[in-house]
Amino acid sequence: MTDRRLTPATDRIALESLRGVVERPAYTPGRPARLSAPLADLCRAPDGARDRQTNFGADLTVLEERNSWAFVQAVADGYCGWVRSDAITQNLPPVTHRVSAPATHVYAEADIKSPDLMLLSMGARLSVVATQGRLARLAQGGFVPLEHISQTPETDPAEVAERMLGTPYLWGGNSRSGIDCSGLVQGALLACAIPCPGDSDMQENAFPVSDAPIRRGDLLFWKGHVAMALDDQRMIHANGNSMSVLIEPIAVARERIEAEYPGTFRGVRRPDLIPTGQFP
Repeated sequence: MTDRRLTPATDRIALESLRGVVERPAYTPGRPARLSAPLADLCRAPDGARDRQTNFGADLTVLEERNSWAFVQAVADGYCGWVRSDAITQNLPPVTHRVSAPATHVYAEADIKSPDLMLLSMGARLSVVATQGRLARLAQGGFVPLEHISQTPETDPAEVAERMLGTPYLWGGNSRSGIDCSGLVQGALLACAIPCPGDSDMQENAFPVSDAPIRRGDLLFWKGHVAMALDDQRMIHANGNSMSVLIEPIAVARERIEAEYPGTFRGVRRPDLIPTGQFP
């Protein structure tokens, strides 16, 4: 069965690459766009429920626009959904940096006392055209602190995940304002230029099973949940129990989850930590 989350098709139109695979009245090559809002929900339908979120600067392919909504596929992970049309732009300057801090402000001028224009979360992709002192000027306007951005991939996904400690839990969330278990794992891996799908079931299928002793960066899966190991004793995860990103002993978490959801532990997967994905 076709997974709607990864199928670039609406009821009216599909991506040209699906011709002969998915039957639709029309097909399109799509058009490139980029998220210009700080954050946007990827919804199941216009004004529908959120599946995931995408951050500022994400490259998108637009298939259809309808009633102030656009159906898009994210280039980074293939996730599909509806976003508001006013949240995207066709202005596509070269992306040069990513936000590496948990969050940062975009300032109106090269002065941290100037008005803040928006808040960006870790993983936001930026087009830097110049620097002024300790601030980077963006092609779209505004300035961000140089301390909060990076031109090179991280090397330790677990350390990236730890930066998000205390972030409130939000189902489908992908930002400092709110994040879920798979959003935390994906953000940590993408920061290291390691390709990673958006949802925990996709992540479980994407990485090989590990029967070796748990090590830093391994992923622990339950039905509908994922955590990242910090070592063989501790893990970090965004969870609905604490409603936040926290670190807890693996044994304690397994016992607690097993008591509430018996038989749902699905094992350990080990991502290849070699950077082969998109960056920035």
